[in-house]
Amino acid sequence: MEPYRILVVDDSPFMRAIFSDLITRDSEFAVIGTAGNGEEAVEAVKRLKPDAVTLDLEMPLMNGLEALQIIMKESPTPVIMLSGISEQNMRETIKALQHGAFDFIRKPTSAVSDDIQQVGELLIEKLKMAVMTQRKRKLAGPAALPPVTETARMPDSAYRKPAIKLPEAADGQTAIGKGQKKESKAKPAGPSSAKAVVNETTQAYRPATTAPNAGAGSPAAPAEPAAAENAPKKKSKPVQPVSFRHIVAIGTSTGGPRALHEVISSLPEHLPAPVLVVQHMPPKFTRSLAQRLDSFSRLKVVEAEQGEKVLPGVVYIAPGGSHMELSRDKDGYCIKLTQEPPRGGHRPAVDVLFESLVPFKELQRHAVIMTGMGSDGAKGMEALAKSGAASTIAEAEETCVVYGMPRCAVENGSAQAVVPLQQIAPSLVHNVSK
Repeated sequence: MEPYRILVVDDSPFMRAIFSDLITRDSEFAVIGTAGNGEEAVEAVKRLKPDAVTLDLEMPLMNGLEALQIIMKESPTPVIMLSGISEQNMRETIKALQHGAFDFIRKPTSAVSDDIQQVGELLIEKLKMAVMTQRKRKLAGPAALPPVTETARMPDSAYRKPAIKLPEAADGQTAIGKGQKKESKAKPAGPSSAKAVVNETTQAYRPATTAPNAGAGSPAAPAEPAAAENAPKKKSKPVQPVSFRHIVAIGTSTGGPRALHEVISSLPEHLPAPVLVVQHMPPKFTRSLAQRLDSFSRLKVVEAEQGEKVLPGVVYIAPGGSHMELSRDKDGYCIKLTQEPPRGGHRPAVDVLFESLVPFKELQRHAVIMTGMGSDGAKGMEALAKSGAASTIAEAEETCVVYGMPRCAVENGSAQAVVPLQQIAPSLVHNVSK
């Protein structure tokens, strides 16, 4: 079989040489060209038609994010982003993942051979998954992976939320608390092309996906809703009930940032359940992910902190490098972060989060596994299902970037429902309203 053809893009001749050498150490790959900036990259992708691209973020003339958007629009190709660890780089990396980049790796922080070797091994692993996924899509045809659009927050009037009665305190006050007023959020109107679709079964809003199919190559890059991102927002304070009956746990990996955007941004304000999320991602990047999701969500989205109180209407992202568990103290449910050994090579691990929910049978527990390579989360979902979880959902293969983690949950019988990405949020709203 012919080796996979890779294009290497970086403004540094030294880094181009380093990455080219790392890639060609594996006989399954051949570097067919290099480029020194985004403009050259766009032209090279059209001319050379590589199987995959490694794309640096910081470059002159046209940076990696700008080049990625053009590539995904004009010549959809699997792209692995090469990111530094500056705050700006991390924010741009999260944007790149939501614009259709397959995955990312951190660039070597030094010329030490061990560091470069580790980066090289990770790069080869991600390239192999990217090209195999690409080949599978081509064989399946253009309809294999419907595009996932990035939709700006819709006004609350677009929702038909089920009537949910908040729990009452002992003195008869509602769960909002004495004298505490709910603040309404000022929300920018969604794009005129987006339509509110109401599912009569779940009575929940589902954003319309209006972007044209990108073809068999790769999912379409969602358009950047600049007006929503730059508009001032007012987030209401999360409702602080005496107790809550439902809790949601979500696990994902490769393709996760885009999938999380679709789900989290589609959940209604004042969801009567906390949402705990494990996304496989290195330290520091998860904070940028939380900030990015928060800017598009009606819910408050934060990177979880040790001992933080768990409240409904808040999404907690597990910090990279730490396992996250649900715990309980005298004041109620809280976040527990640990430095226990990685599980299946991951820290945070989805299995650890899911398993931590098993003892809390007084809660209606809802678990979701979305796109990602490997099997993390399947054992934890199985344990939750056996302990009486209220609902367990696996993302359907047709909308997964990588159908690994959900597949394992389906195969071990722990997923009670298998639904496409766009229906996960409506399903959760329906489930937590019971």
